[in-house]
Amino acid sequence: MPELKNVYKAKSVVISRKPGADHPEGLWSAFIGLFTENNPHLKGRAPFEVLDIKDTEKVRIRDLRNISFYLRGNDLVINNLESVTIEKENNIVTLTGKQRL
Repeated sequence: MPELKNVYKAKSVVISRKPGADHPEGLWSAFIGLFTENNPHLKGRAPFEVLDIKDTEKVRIRDLRNISFYLRGNDLVINNLESVTIEKENNIVTLTGKQRL
């Protein structure tokens, strides 16, 4: 059974990371911003919701195709979403969703 599983209506998400607490395995927090428009990082927009998912080993992205990695901020941006499902099981966060390309 997943620890977390939610479906969100969002146009884009930005996935970042931040240091976690003093976890013995050195796990980080996945920091996921949900937005109502594409490329919010170019416009300085604030997310309508922020998920701070602690003790995360990795983030998997499944069945989504329009993904950009921005080297300046070390962020992944996923645009053209209709909805996104975010699930955490053990220390792995998985994003799936519907995307209009």
